[in-house]
Amino acid sequence: MNIDNLKMFCLVVDEGSISQAARLAYISQPAVTRQIHQLENFYGTLLFDRTEGKMRITEAGKMLYPFAKAIVSDFNRSKEMLEHATGENNLNLKVGASLTIGEYLLPNLLGRFKKHKPEVKVTLAIRNTPSILEYLSNDVIDLALVEGIVDNTGFIVEKFADDELVLVCAIDHPWKDRTEIDVEELINERMIWRESISGTRLIIENMLGKYGVLDKMESYMELGSTQAIKSAVEAGLGVGILSRLAVARELELGLLNEVKLRGVEIKRDLWLVRKPQRFDRMSVASFIEFFKS
Repeated sequence: MNIDNLKMFCLVVDEGSISQAARLAYISQPAVTRQIHQLENFYGTLLFDRTEGKMRITEAGKMLYPFAKAIVSDFNRSKEMLEHATGENNLNLKVGASLTIGEYLLPNLLGRFKKHKPEVKVTLAIRNTPSILEYLSNDVIDLALVEGIVDNTGFIVEKFADDELVLVCAIDHPWKDRTEIDVEELINERMIWRESISGTRLIIENMLGKYGVLDKMESYMELGSTQAIKSAVEAGLGVGILSRLAVARELELGLLNEVKLRGVEIKRDLWLVRKPQRFDRMSVASFIEFFKS
């Protein structure tokens, strides 16, 4: 038996599926299955029931899980302690970021950090906020920069900025010469926004619902990325409410026009999230210090 098999067992239990565990570990599903079989052979019992096309943890698996978690946790702490003492693996930094932060804020920031610490090897994973927090929980990344709600009380969560959501339209839109409009005027517009599971869309819908506008809006378009929304708005297909971070360049170049909603300000918090560690690696500590400064 090796520690990687126990790690994979815990990951499969936590995620509830071999396919999801394989995705997070960046290995194939057969490789995950092989590790689970090796662990089952070692203990001489099945850890998962695979009947009827579904995978369920067995009673033996349930008994093993808390011990496996403790073993993996102790192993990780011992590894961190020795890495801290010897300086090994201090030059790698794995950052995770939600979509808006990863696409519009971090590239410039990481570029400046690399100039400050050229010896640090940085990798960046960009996903939606739940996926990034899942990566952090499973030690796929060292720290996370996300917007939205962070429910995990086991994380260290620090607010680092506000992000404003702004209404934008095409430069030849009828609103082009207006500095602000009433929220009710959105009813007659085609709203272009992200898919229903988007955290940004949820914030917007809550705001529109608060002002009694949401249920009256019938014309809208859903697109799968912020860039697609910007392009659609620029082409005059509708209006959108997007992060100021995401539209800063277009507003500066005059490709989009910002229109304020009278009496309405939509802001969300941006968070630096990490797991409590007894010993922070040099690369992680350096980035946090740089980031906060």
